Amino acid sequence: MDNIELIAEAAPLKPREWVSAHADYLYAYTITRVNNEEQARDLVQETFLAALEGIHKFEGKSSERTWLTAILRNKIIDTYRKKTKGLKTLSINDTGAGETEFFWDQEGHWHQEHWPAPFGIDNTDPMLTKEFNHILQKCMHKLPSLWLSVFTMKHMDDQTTDVICAELKISASNFWVIIHRAKLNLRACLQKNWV
Repeated sequence: MDNIELIAEAAPLKPREWVSAHADYLYAYTITRVNNEEQARDLVQETFLAALEGIHKFEGKSSERTWLTAILRNKIIDTYRKKTKGLKTLSINDTGAGETEFFWDQEGHWHQEHWPAPFGIDNTDPMLTKEFNHILQKCMHKLPSLWLSVFTMKHMDDQTTDVICAELKISASNFWVIIHRAKLNLRACLQKNWV
């Protein structure tokens, strides 16, 4: 323990305060990405352990919270990889179930009866926002694991296509098919449950 305290004094880290200072933030970050409370708690704990083991690697170029979040992000990506390992990737020629019912031509224009309806999230009522987020999480949870991983990395973590393809070991064409189908499914689910 003395060795950890000496290293912590050399770097501006305060591992004894991590749980009280960062656990809630890290948990909130994780739960929106894995949508499983037990797994989110485990990932936060694993993050703290990994940070303690790698405390000597902290260079002080970022804040303590940013460093912990980066470790957590890598743990979440590992979780995505485990969930998607062995799953069949999609062929670009596979036709998605229900896609043709939304589109009328090759350019992807919507049939008029399927035009996206306004979601009404312009409202600043916190209760409506909380309810919308709850429904969005439920809709995301219905996505296949690979689709959820791709969608989350792209739209919640703002990862580039190249990074997502490399991390999840999928081709760029598979990425675009997956992201397209995930959006269609989320749109349909939100329109059914929210609008």
